[in-house]
Amino acid sequence: MAQKKKQAVRKRATKTKTRAKSKVKAKPAAKKSTAKKKTAKKARGVTANSRSQQSLLKLAEHPTPQYRYAWERDHYETLKAFWPFYLHEHSRRSNRLLHFIGSTLALVLIALAIGTGAYILLLIALVSGYAFAWFGHFFIEKNRPATFKYPLKSFVSDWRMWYAMLTGNISRELKKYGIISR
Repeated sequence: MAQKKKQAVRKRATKTKTRAKSKVKAKPAAKKSTAKKKTAKKARGVTANSRSQQSLLKLAEHPTPQYRYAWERDHYETLKAFWPFYLHEHSRRSNRLLHFIGSTLALVLIALAIGTGAYILLLIALVSGYAFAWFGHFFIEKNRPATFKYPLKSFVSDWRMWYAMLTGNISRELKKYGIISR
């Protein structure tokens, strides 16, 4: 897997070299100061040391052109437009696993509440579902949960992600939008 990623990076590097040679007197790009570059990399989440690791991380951040700015918007009109943003906010496997555990536990508690008539379990189900998810966001993913800004879309997307994980299609969904699972 890692070897395939390295080969893809090498291919892209050779393509850019050949493009650069074919251009006639290309204007040099304005240089950014190193402080600005570091700030820009921090904002994008690039913390890798080697160039190959940095290029892999850049690939993870910029998916195919049709979805390129999907997670950089401030407002999402539809659930279809929100989904790539939601996946980007859940790029770490351990965070997705915590979401899956919390949602599954919530389902079990809801079933128990209905079966036994102990409706206090519904409240516990709600708390447990969000507790696992928010722990994953604050301590693993280190981002703000989408629930705060988009509560309904986030709730629906959480179950969509749960189903994709249950059926084994989550990697296909991530790949579709150019998001590399970390």
